[in-house]
Amino acid sequence: MPILHVRNVPKLTYERLRRHATGRQTSLSAEVVRLLDYALSDVDSQAARRDVLESIHRRRQAARPVKGRLDSVALLRGDRSR
Repeated sequence: MPILHVRNVPKLTYERLRRHATGRQTSLSAEVVRLLDYALSDVDSQAARRDVLESIHRRRQAARPVKGRLDSVALLRGDRSR
């Protein structure tokens, strides 16, 4: 398993991590790994949501009528009026 060394951790951050680990009855290393995994899964979820929203936006842009081109609603109305 890879090893990660982190330097220059602010004292307040270190103390908060230590308290979290003590409260969960785990080692400091296990708590750091758990928190990193949680943070990265949240980042992945945000990226997935952003991709979905961008896809929706692209489809909406493509569906907008272009000047000089009739949209489907206008074509249907024309057919019905005949």
